[in-house]
Amino acid sequence: MKNNIRLLGSVCAALLMVGTSCSLIQKKENTAQVMPVEIPKDRKPVVPARASATYTPQEIKQGVVKGDWAIEEVDGKKAVGETAPYIKFEPVQKRIYGNDGCNTLNGSYKYSAADRSISFSQLITTMKACAETGITDTEINMALNAATNYRLEEKGQQYWLYLTDATGKTVLALMHQNFDFLNGTWLVQSIKERKINVKGAMLVPDMKLVIDVPEGKVHGNTGCNILNGDFTIDMDRPNSISFENMATTRMACPEENNFETELLVALEEATTAHPVNANTVELLNSQKEVIMTLVRTTDTND
Repeated sequence: MKNNIRLLGSVCAALLMVGTSCSLIQKKENTAQVMPVEIPKDRKPVVPARASATYTPQEIKQGVVKGDWAIEEVDGKKAVGETAPYIKFEPVQKRIYGNDGCNTLNGSYKYSAADRSISFSQLITTMKACAETGITDTEINMALNAATNYRLEEKGQQYWLYLTDATGKTVLALMHQNFDFLNGTWLVQSIKERKINVKGAMLVPDMKLVIDVPEGKVHGNTGCNILNGDFTIDMDRPNSISFENMATTRMACPEENNFETELLVALEEATTAHPVNANTVELLNSQKEVIMTLVRTTDTND
């Protein structure tokens, strides 16, 4: 099937050279898949506003469709790509942007929370050569064309978006990782196995982090210097976070109870977060080892 697409692509490319427009239309079971040879020059990648990327439980219940979603399953099987497939929904512009596992895709969408209907239109992709087998890029594009309805579910830290076709069959399952539990001011309780601030032994009571998930920012105090940086949720890798562009003031620090370097290294190593309870969070590294424990505090003084 992909060889046929490439052959048609070559024909269309030749037609474009003489000023004739062309798009590839492939029909399967009355479902049309439109894949233009090239993205029009006026189509720029959609970059959702930060506020559009995060959810509240109320929005899930209301049926709001927005933000960043990793494509986990297509037509009942695991979505596989040369790169991780995902879709970003921009509700203000009513546009989507993402990757089908091989090619970048753009398009428009509209939905109704009242009856949970959804449709995609003007779907276009780049025409990068893709693997013949083993990836699900074609199936993803066909599923978007077939989608007529949706449902949203909350499962622990994760939100799920299911797209269904006219028969009610789920054609795409997408996951949105919810890290809103990290919002707020946190006292650093421990770094790896070193206890920093525990009851009866507050070694560095000023060592705090303020994490703003919607804005993607983190600032705080190392116990000596002020720090600022970026907080990022990577939807290409499920459950993935990162602290980036960390910068601190350069005040000379006393040697005793100075854990600034350990703090910065642990933040750099953090790849995910786990809520122990409403007031305690663990940061984990890529080996799923706990490298930092945070406890919620109302003291925002640096």
